[in-house]
Amino acid sequence: MTPLAISFPGIGPDIFSIDLGVFTFTLRWYAMAYIVGILLGWWLCRRAVLTPRLWGSAGAPVTAAQLEDLATWIVLGVILGGRLGFVLFYQPTYYLANPAEILMVWQGGMSFHGGMLGVASALVLFHWRRDVPLMPLADLLALATPIGLFLGRLANFVNGELWGRSTDLPWAVIFPGAAAQDCPGVAGLCARHPSQLYEAALEGAVLGAVLLWLAWRRGAFARPGLLTGVFLAGYGTARAVVELVRQPDAQFVAPGNPLGYAVQLGEVGLTMGQVLSVPMVAAGLWLVMRAVRHLAPGMGETNPQSPRT
Repeated sequence: MTPLAISFPGIGPDIFSIDLGVFTFTLRWYAMAYIVGILLGWWLCRRAVLTPRLWGSAGAPVTAAQLEDLATWIVLGVILGGRLGFVLFYQPTYYLANPAEILMVWQGGMSFHGGMLGVASALVLFHWRRDVPLMPLADLLALATPIGLFLGRLANFVNGELWGRSTDLPWAVIFPGAAAQDCPGVAGLCARHPSQLYEAALEGAVLGAVLLWLAWRRGAFARPGLLTGVFLAGYGTARAVVELVRQPDAQFVAPGNPLGYAVQLGEVGLTMGQVLSVPMVAAGLWLVMRAVRHLAPGMGETNPQSPRT
């Protein structure tokens, strides 16, 4: 353990608990991250929809009223997709043997990639049912998603979960729990990369700032698919990079595979997070290249989003 390692702050996973007699109501940081992330994301989308200069004569893809309806679809997509993604991508054998636990989301186990597929499915269904343009709608949601990622990764840190590999860097953190403090080849307490904070910074703060700048200052909504492409490529790249210092998923670790690679070709190995991120980066780059060649109807070549004076 490095002498400069940071002790984990004394924060538990619960914000508060109330004994109601019949049962105890507990509000957890992770649940709060979902709630606040969805509310702030909805607020940002609504603000964008109500800012005509972002859309030009074509107008926003949805009205404020339709956006409220869409929020319900998105919540269902996030929860169902996130849970089913975790079941299918990370522990299919376990849940095949214990199917009753699939719906026990309060026990933990959500996948961002699964949640993203759930949201994509919700978007396609909403597009089909409400006859709204799909790509501008996807751009709108891409703009808001980094908020939830930022808060969700902070909640992972507070929960003391999804920590990184051992390191002697001065900002390493000693996470609570026997598993987090037991590193092969390390005597005493184990200091680890705070990989949750790396992801909060890259996937949340940095990516979110880039998307806001593109939308409000560079006229990104004029090119449908641009924000979605930047989000997919940006998230996939950030996640793949952080996976290099993130503790491998226990279910993939084996005597011949100590780094927990899900796919290994000779000397090259990829974790499950990297495997799922590769197609995201490819799809994102394709959308960006496609978007820069096409303007939305009603948008001129000049930047309609230039800031008002």
